[in-house]
Amino acid sequence: PKALGQALLSEVFHRGNLIESDYFGLEFQNMQMNWVWLEPTKPIVKQVRRPANTLFRLSVKFFPPDPGQLQEEYTRYLFSLQMKRDLMEGRLICTENTGALLASHLVQSEIGDYDDVADRDFLRMNKLLPYQEKVQERIMELHRRHLGQTPAESDFQILEIARKLEMYGVRFHPAADREGTKINLAVAHMGLQVFQGNTKINTFNWSKIRKLSFKRKRFLIKLHPEVHGPHQDTLEFMMASRDQCKIFWKICVEYHSFFRLFDQPQPKSKAILFTRGSSFRYSGRTQKQLVEYVRENGAKRTPYQRRNSKIRMSARSLATDVPKQCLSFNDSLRAPGSPSSAAVSFHPAHISSVLPRTELHHQPQPLSTLSHSPAPPQQHQHQQQPQSPLQATRPPSPPKEEPVKAASPSHYAFQDSVVDSPQLSPFDSKGPLCLSPSFQMSTLSLPGQAPSPLQSPILSERYPTDKAYFIAKEILTTERTYLKDLEVITVWFRSAVIKENAMPEGLMTLLFSNIDPIYEFHRGFLKELDQRLALWEGRSNAHVKGDYQRIGDVMLRNMCALKEFTSYLQKHDEVLTELEKASKRLKKLETVYKEFELQKVCYLPLNTFLLKPIQRLMHYKLILERLCKHYSPVHRDHDDCKEALKEVAEIATQLQSSLIRLENFQKLTELQRDLIGIENLTAPGREFIREGCLYKLTKKGLQQRMFFLFSDMLLYTSKGVTATNQFKVHGQLPLHGMIVEESENEWSVPHCFTIYSAQRTIVVAASSKVEMGKWIEDLNLAIDMAKKSQEKSSIFLDAGLSDRSNRSSDEVSLEQESEDDMNSSRTSLDKQTHHRANTTMHVCWHRNTSVSMSDHSLAVENQLSGYLLRKFKNSNGWQKLWVVFTNFCLFFYKTHQDDFPLASLPLLGYTVSTPEESDSIHKEYVFKLQFKSHVYFFRAESEYTFERWMEVIKSAASTTGRMSLLIPKGGPVEINGK
Repeated sequence: PKALGQALLSEVFHRGNLIESDYFGLEFQNMQMNWVWLEPTKPIVKQVRRPANTLFRLSVKFFPPDPGQLQEEYTRYLFSLQMKRDLMEGRLICTENTGALLASHLVQSEIGDYDDVADRDFLRMNKLLPYQEKVQERIMELHRRHLGQTPAESDFQILEIARKLEMYGVRFHPAADREGTKINLAVAHMGLQVFQGNTKINTFNWSKIRKLSFKRKRFLIKLHPEVHGPHQDTLEFMMASRDQCKIFWKICVEYHSFFRLFDQPQPKSKAILFTRGSSFRYSGRTQKQLVEYVRENGAKRTPYQRRNSKIRMSARSLATDVPKQCLSFNDSLRAPGSPSSAAVSFHPAHISSVLPRTELHHQPQPLSTLSHSPAPPQQHQHQQQPQSPLQATRPPSPPKEEPVKAASPSHYAFQDSVVDSPQLSPFDSKGPLCLSPSFQMSTLSLPGQAPSPLQSPILSERYPTDKAYFIAKEILTTERTYLKDLEVITVWFRSAVIKENAMPEGLMTLLFSNIDPIYEFHRGFLKELDQRLALWEGRSNAHVKGDYQRIGDVMLRNMCALKEFTSYLQKHDEVLTELEKASKRLKKLETVYKEFELQKVCYLPLNTFLLKPIQRLMHYKLILERLCKHYSPVHRDHDDCKEALKEVAEIATQLQSSLIRLENFQKLTELQRDLIGIENLTAPGREFIREGCLYKLTKKGLQQRMFFLFSDMLLYTSKGVTATNQFKVHGQLPLHGMIVEESENEWSVPHCFTIYSAQRTIVVAASSKVEMGKWIEDLNLAIDMAKKSQEKSSIFLDAGLSDRSNRSSDEVSLEQESEDDMNSSRTSLDKQTHHRANTTMHVCWHRNTSVSMSDHSLAVENQLSGYLLRKFKNSNGWQKLWVVFTNFCLFFYKTHQDDFPLASLPLLGYTVSTPEESDSIHKEYVFKLQFKSHVYFFRAESEYTFERWMEVIKSAASTTGRMSLLIPKGGPVEINGK
């Protein structure tokens, strides 16, 4: 009793083997029967009236906004138990349907796959919801969908659902406002929340709060003057007692310190004579310190292993406890309820025997933990090794150990440590990778857990290694990404416009009546693909007959069904045009549109997502062509694939011209938003040709400028100094009558050429001879096109910015640049806060390169997604990431279920190759990405996927497009200045 609270906390955390212990605390009921936290810096006897008889409860104290920030599987397990307790106690308030869904995942976590009798027995003996009897059938129906979901995956799903609820982590502190209205106060990671009943009516972010204090029963929130104006900068709430005020004030102090501070606050020194105010300070690690601690000490922990409560005599149940770090590519978190997560490819060398989770307890202790929790791993050393997956159909022999025969290395076997990807560190901001949502150019920093060597995983020999399987798997992985892209419109954008009532009813109907049916169709299609791949991988006895080691029948059935949606796809032209018109006409819609594009979930320009349905048809066509080429004509899957290809090719041909037109319109509207000083960029007949960085000769020397070539004019711009970092137009030159000549010898500037127009002459230099060749070739092609379509000259824009340059065409324009222009050319991406910095133009600006419309079209064809292992910089560990390639960029996610990317890596200017001897990487299927001093290594799961990643990245990284005839044959080829 005389020990400090920290002594008991440390003992509990040590006994429970908790690494991320700072998220937790011990709570107990005080004399007023209110739950309060045990303070680490005070003696226990001063806090607890009768320590010997007090029940302490281990609970989550700090709730992070994203459970993905929790790096330990064991921590996520304890968090899921907290959600279980909150559900039962009525704290986690949600709809009955959501409650049933959470309960179904809890059942899956506890007893494994659905079994009618086992489910009813478990629900009879365990109360998960206050209204459980009412929704029991719904719980069982939902549980049936979670086939093959491991306990760890169930925990993840519970936390994902819970974090989106308004009452996630909320602990009410009753109070009253100045008018005497009863309200509840709560504290969260972002600040203070005010509830009336169970409805949140206000939030005060930490950034708005100047000071928190209490005076007797009054709790005071002092705001910065600009928040409520100078006349109301203090909000006052009355609480039941001074003690209640102080309890709430302390938890506010702790929440602010934990989530907002980088370092632990220093304790306040005690005054010698007089004391003023409280000396209370938060005494633990901050969240940032905790993340760093786990990263540095993760390798020292004892591996945590899980069992289902129900004994399953199958390979599936044996696999349920595999820690996340041991999972293969197939074992990554799959879509909720997908049968394809029914088995795990790898089994660690040591797995505890199949025991109910309740048998893994300590002896009863005075301390009441969250719920059933596993014993520390030290107590499992006596347990047996697992059976071979192929022998698991018969009951295990209790004490006997069975050797497991190791399979030879294959496509799946990663024999080094594979570490789950943690939350991105926002503190590493050097180098060329971009962080969401501002996508600042910073190093690919996905640290988190230090790699820990694991036992070599064992491969089940029945898993497929056929190339056709990996081609089929590409359909599945890209379909997952495609469905997430559709959700940006159908779920996220819809929510944004409804919330603000920003879109006219007619446009709402036009937009969503066209995309909703497509989205629903692809949800069903994805489920079919998921199930087929699960069967192909051998998760049932069907693989013995070979009935399911094919994909053609699924593709044929769905490609035929997709023809019915052609009319919807043909309307996308109208949808895109009307949306653009409305956003120009309606200020409210324009504001919502722009704000939505700045959200993390909108990782590409918004109208790009509207093109995805037609682009997806092209992907199906290309993948089916690959399958047909792989199969021999006599293969049982060949005919179905051939027929499916014929069906999708027919639809794609109908929509090809529409896609070209839409892609051009999308690009023009994107540029219209990103350029200042140009109107009506989407004029009829105008086509985008190339954008990129060139250096323009001025009186002050060569100045970096961004050039945009269209079918009727050439624009040049500089990077603005506005908050949005848009590009400011400096000049526009009509192509009619323009002449382009090489002029390296005349100006003694490498890769230099001169552009003569009717209004002015400018001298520009490219970053390399290849770049110069591409610009000259495209300029000459565009000039020829402009000559042939002189009748369209009426759409040329007036050269409103060229009044400074009424010179003869042979006078070289070396105009004086303004001071703002000079500064803007040096503006770094580090200052970007309100605008996406990974748009093609920004990347071209920073990489001194250019991209053509044909490069854009090629990038659309080469979209790819799937799991890759990324090598840690200073160790042999590998980190699993879900990677999406689109729009010349790699986007990194923790799992395929994430709604937005953690980071992005623009590939323009990068080279891709296999590792050299000096890189000391002796693994199969590894490729190396390099831009100047920035080097990354990624590892694919098979030869096919390795070749595909190399292929698509090469297409984006070099963007050489059409090689110019100016490059001497046989000479060294330069790519983007290298």
